[in-house]
Formats: sequence, C-alpha cells, structure tokens
Amino acid sequence: MDYQSAGVDVVAGRSFVQQIRGLVESTHRPEVLGGFGGFSGCFELPEGYRKPVLVSGTDGVGTKLKIAQVLQRHDSIGVDLVAMCVNDILTCGAEPLYFLDYLATGKLEPSALVQVVKGVTDGCVQAGCALLGGETAEMPGFYQPGEYDLAGFTVGVVEKDQMINGSQIAVGDVAIGLASSGVHSNGYSLIRKIIETVGASWDDRPAELGGLTVGDVYLTPTQIYVKTILAAKKANLPIRGMAHITGGGLPENLPRCLKAGLAVQVDRSSWPVPGAFQWLASQGQVAERDMYHTFNMGIGYVVIVPGSETASTIDWFKSQGVMGYSIGTVIAGNGELLGIPA
Repeated sequence: MDYQSAGVDVVAGRSFVQQIRGLVESTHRPEVLGGFGGFSGCFELPEGYRKPVLVSGTDGVGTKLKIAQVLQRHDSIGVDLVAMCVNDILTCGAEPLYFLDYLATGKLEPSALVQVVKGVTDGCVQAGCALLGGETAEMPGFYQPGEYDLAGFTVGVVEKDQMINGSQIAVGDVAIGLASSGVHSNGYSLIRKIIETVGASWDDRPAELGGLTVGDVYLTPTQIYVKTILAAKKANLPIRGMAHITGGGLPENLPRCLKAGLAVQVDRSSWPVPGAFQWLASQGQVAERDMYHTFNMGIGYVVIVPGSETASTIDWFKSQGVMGYSIGTVIAGNGELLGIPA
C-alpha cells in the first residue's frame, strides 16, 4: 500500500502548488520577504509607523460554499473569504497587510481549487494585502468528493493613536450605512433551506432578482470596503466608529462599536432593501424580525460621524462609487438598536 492508494494524491498536490504560484506572487507587496513555497511567510512592517499595533482576524465563508460546489462555480468564493476577514480588522482603522488561507478537501481537484485560490488572490488585490501563505489538506473520508472547506486569516497594522475604537462617539452622531453587494456571506443555511423547501432552481430568474438567476444573486461576492475606508481616513473624514455587518445583522453588529451608555435609533425606511432579501422573505415567509437578525438587509458596513458631517460624508462616499445612507442617530441607552424588531 502507499499514500495514493489511501486516497491522497501527492503528485496532484505538487501540480496544484505550481499552478497557483503565479497567482500568489501577483499579490505580493514590497514588504514580503523570501520566495514562494517556504515553511513560513515573512513580512516586514511598512516604514513610517511610530507605534504600530498589529490587528488580526480570522473567518470562513460558511455554507455559501455548498452553493459554489453544487453549481461548480469556484471563482468568487475566495473573495468572500478575504472580505470576511479584512472588513473585520478594518473597523479599528487597520490596513490589512497580509492574508493566509487554509483549504481542506476530500480529493484534490486542481482545476477547481485553482479557481478558489484565484478568488482569494482577487480578494487580496481588492484589499491591497499580500497572500503570504496557506495550507492545502487532502483528507479522504473526512470530506465527500467535490467538497472543500475554507478558512482565512489576516494581519493588519494601525498607528496606535489613530485607532478607531468608538470612544469619541456621542449622542447626536449619525450612523451612515454603506450599501452591501448583496447577502455577503451570512445566513446561507436559511437561504439553502428556503430554496430547498420551495423547490426553486438555481437557474430560476424571479422578478425580484432583476433578471438574474438565483445562483448569480446568492453567489455574488462580499463587498470589500478596505480601500474606500482607508481613503476616507486619509481624507480626514471624522469617523468615530465603524461596524462590519455580518452574522446577526445590524442588531448584533452595530452596537459593538458603541461605548457604554449609548444606543442607536434606526430608521428602516432610510435605505432600499435589495430584492435578494425581499425574495427570501416572501418565499420563506420569514418574519421581519428574523430577516434583520440574520441578514445585512442591504447595509454591509457602517461608519459613525458627527451629525453635522452627515451630508458631506455621504457625498464623499458617493464620489468614490459607494452608496451611503443616514440610517440612524446615536442616543442615550444601553447598547440597544431601536427601530428594528427585537
């Protein structure tokens, strides 16, 4: 017996590594030290920092992976993986420096997994970070043929005295919601359950989805906000707090950037809810409360600014091609998000 007879194809693994070499190297920044294929990735801190703080984050993509695998469309799921990590560390003002990925599968299928890595590198380019390293594990008997799982890890840096931690947020400040690109990467167990229950096809084109197929809409990759937010910091926009709207929606994520004694009064009529959410609610007969506590409902990221800066901030984001909406006002409270069913 040998390793291949046990289900692990070492030759295919080597071939896969060589196929992704160019993709990985295309993301490298000047601070990357050493070449491709070592036991570790080395990265030199950028120059100019006086008191640099390293900020780290990790995440996965969840059961959105199932849709990519069923439809055999693997080229964007890696963007989701990067986005979920870099958008998190961005909330304190950190610039993502590098990213690492972990890819586990039952049987190595280089053609599919190269597309997965291509998505990861696309996400890294969008975020301006280097794909510094990763790991591919072939685990026959643990995953079914054609299945794979992903995890991502990122490290960023921010000047200590420029960290955004919500300490300056005050009553009267305004929460500006930045539009999501769709469902992003949360709530997919419910999405899959709805589609299975109503017998919908991934090729269906419901009117609510604007002519796109169900598969197109629910595989749309997560928006990466890094370059826009870093540009906003450089433009000295008076951002006092930020939140990445992921699992749990606005109710669970927006209060995370508030200091004690504050809450937010949300106006749900202040932004348009995309058809992707309207279709899910109608097809699955999902209660409004559950929709807002599961999905981002069209708001993928929130910045909090002084009330007097609301219009100018929204105009600035619009000039960058990002739609922003004044979705709520900071009030006295205990971390509540009023205006959304509890």
